[in-house]
Amino acid sequence: MITDGLLMLGVLLGLSCVLLVLERTTRWTLFRYVPGMVLMYLLCAGLNSLGLFSADESVRGPITEVKDVLLPAMILLFLFGCDLRRIVRLGPRLLLTYFVAAASLAVAMVLVFALFRGVLDPEAWKVLGALLASWTGGSANMVAVQDILQAPEAIFGYALITDTIIYSVWLMLMFASVAVSPRFNRWVGADTSYLDAHAGEEDDAQSRPVTVPSLAVVVFGSLTVSIAATWVGGLLPEWGAVVNGTTWTILLVSVAGLLIALTPVGRTAGASEVATLMLFVVIGQIASGSDFSALTEAPLYLLVGALVVLIHGAILVLYAKLTRTELFSLAVASTANIGGIASAPVVAGAFNRQLVPVGVLFALMGSFLGTFVGLAAAQLMAAL
Repeated sequence: MITDGLLMLGVLLGLSCVLLVLERTTRWTLFRYVPGMVLMYLLCAGLNSLGLFSADESVRGPITEVKDVLLPAMILLFLFGCDLRRIVRLGPRLLLTYFVAAASLAVAMVLVFALFRGVLDPEAWKVLGALLASWTGGSANMVAVQDILQAPEAIFGYALITDTIIYSVWLMLMFASVAVSPRFNRWVGADTSYLDAHAGEEDDAQSRPVTVPSLAVVVFGSLTVSIAATWVGGLLPEWGAVVNGTTWTILLVSVAGLLIALTPVGRTAGASEVATLMLFVVIGQIASGSDFSALTEAPLYLLVGALVVLIHGAILVLYAKLTRTELFSLAVASTANIGGIASAPVVAGAFNRQLVPVGVLFALMGSFLGTFVGLAAAQLMAAL
């Protein structure tokens, strides 16, 4: 058993390193179906279930403090590319489609929770709020909501398992929708000409080299902002179960990230890469408090997740018929919500390679909004 906090942190860092290297440098089939982040959760939860990590607060305390600093820094870095000027240029039609997709997921989550609340864990609303944050933003938003609401770590695994399985199935459907796109567009009477204005706006962020100055900005700079935001957030008033010091901290770094994105600093190389490293450590800390004995109810949460995306899909089809919206916008908006920055550009490219930036911008909007959509829906579910 590990009874030293520093050694436990070393185990989490080592596992993060191994999984990230394997996921990015090998072609193992395993990573095609189970993301490295989910494997990180399963490994850490498995080690904790075997009794490797001591439950003593003197051991857990340092890890929690590290996570409390990394989480806001991670949110900040993920928002570096979220330039509001480029998002506004998408135009009202594309933006409306994105917001309808996000709103439909929120409505579906609350409705399904209302149906199943009698058989779910009393604190399931916290877990489902975190899941919705992932499906309207990304994994960073999920762990942010988990931290704000203090969703039980023992059942947080439900959110990750449901997220991974439902996302994989939904992504396959989005790719399959490319083949039926012309028929669908004729059925709804869609006009795709307005998309031509958004073609070819490629971003050169990926071509910038990572240097020592850029790493200094994204690592030391993000940690400094995180600590400052945590200090200020602790001074602000708390309201109810949702608005607390952590909520203020996440809000402060989110606004800071949007402002930084408008400056040259927002184009600093290495921001998303460092944020991904931080995400693995945060997931490891959460998983180290989980126990596999609590995963027996996972199928119930999978059913909840499946019903949510089915209702979401039905609402989008109805919206398309009423507004004559083409399938590209629906598929990319849906994938940007449920899949995030990793998959939205890929789905966009499957329809039209020149429209990849639309998928990127959709996903970046979710990086900012996902946390707050998840919190709002969680508040509604708590009221039920």
